[in-house]
Amino acid sequence: MLDSPIAQAILLGVVEGLTEFLPVSSTGHLILAGWLLGFDGPPGKVFEVAIQLGAIVAVSILYFRRLWRVAAALPTSPAARRFALALLLGFLPAMVLGALFHGFIKGVLFSPWVVVTSLVLGGVAILLIERARPNASIARAEDIPLGRALAVGFCQALAMIPGVSRSGATILGGVLLGLERRAAAEFSFFLAIPTMLAATVYDLYKNQALLTLADVEIILVGFVSAMLTAMIVVEGLLRWLQRHTFEVFGWYRIAVGLIMAIVLLRAS
Repeated sequence: MLDSPIAQAILLGVVEGLTEFLPVSSTGHLILAGWLLGFDGPPGKVFEVAIQLGAIVAVSILYFRRLWRVAAALPTSPAARRFALALLLGFLPAMVLGALFHGFIKGVLFSPWVVVTSLVLGGVAILLIERARPNASIARAEDIPLGRALAVGFCQALAMIPGVSRSGATILGGVLLGLERRAAAEFSFFLAIPTMLAATVYDLYKNQALLTLADVEIILVGFVSAMLTAMIVVEGLLRWLQRHTFEVFGWYRIAVGLIMAIVLLRAS
């Protein structure tokens, strides 16, 4: 059954939806899952970016009312304009560095061994950050200061390395900068919307001439699968953060990284 490209696209969409908003690296899991399945998807990593967009659409649906309140208040509310500026500042580092190093990242860093290394090192980083984090002073994502929003943006830029985890880098970066865990997670969700939308548009534009009708079908199936799965995961993560830390994800990353290292060594 898993020899079918449609079945593989559904499974990879589920993997994306499960991992995009957890600090475990969705890109890393997609690379490893695609390698294990022998998935031969659309060119230029368009499939991976498109299903990530599916997860972002899930966040846009879940947070539509909050986003709409901010957008509607922009003409009259300084707080709304400041939050919009905070999102822009958080988005800029990934936009600039992604445009500069897009070819290198896609051509060189998208390999299982890079993912394995990043998973393990990222897991260790989560454990250290949870022990060293300062007392939280910011309870709402909308209240993040502009300077800290820019700093979170540079954390997000680290996630261009496969296996680092965009959500992990931004959430844990926010925690280190004094945001409560829920506020850090929600700012990470909001920041994902312009970041992943830009990445999707850029990759589709770069590879539009190579796409076929069959590619579009596979992309749509993965997109829907990722969107539905992500809607469940986001709400579950926010409930989890009310009583737990991120340490379990640190140990998970280390375990998955070590297991995959063994698999890769045996396959080589």
